[in-house]
Amino acid sequence: MTKIKPEQLNAAIRDIPLPDYMRELPVSRMGYPVPHFAGKVDGEWDFRVVYPETTVNCMTRQLCWVCGQRLGRLKSFVAGPMCVITRTSAEPPSHYSCAAYAAIACPFLAAPNMKRNTKNLPDGYEAAAGIAIMRNPGVTAVLVTRDWKPFRDGLGGVLVRMGEPERVEWYAHRRRATRAEVDESISSGLHLLRAEAAKDDAQAELDEYIANAQRWLP
Repeated sequence: MTKIKPEQLNAAIRDIPLPDYMRELPVSRMGYPVPHFAGKVDGEWDFRVVYPETTVNCMTRQLCWVCGQRLGRLKSFVAGPMCVITRTSAEPPSHYSCAAYAAIACPFLAAPNMKRNTKNLPDGYEAAAGIAIMRNPGVTAVLVTRDWKPFRDGLGGVLVRMGEPERVEWYAHRRRATRAEVDESISSGLHLLRAEAAKDDAQAELDEYIANAQRWLP
């Protein structure tokens, strides 16, 4: 395959070093590397569309969610603060370099004020497993761990339990996030977690998760 050339990329991300693993990915019409998980709609890449078989394939064959190549010993998850607290992800892991690139280069993750685009979703579109929090969290974490385990979400889907972190990096605005930015994101989203925990009488368990997550803040 032809390797991505810098001039093919959107000007907003052209100066961000592209991981070697991602150099043979396709490039979208808007100039972004097309992640392995993305599907096509009417001949165009749509990063919102993920085919269930892709998720299953990545989980069973230990493939990177972003580049599609075989994972190594360490696995990295691109996650919002609420997912770091609960150690739960709707997405399989990636290489660290691919995850860090996604956290910096993805337009949605890099712009805290950007809203999710839910317009003109294709027929048959399936939302991610679990109960998604549909806000832009403002900051993004890359959680690096050795272990992870898929589990049923009770709604017909499969989620991932992320293992004990070896480290957690935080990003916002295409740079490392400050502690104040992470604290603000957590405080503005906790009520959503508490509302779900209340349904299952799991407030004490959630409080334990919140306390454990403190050591992974910047």
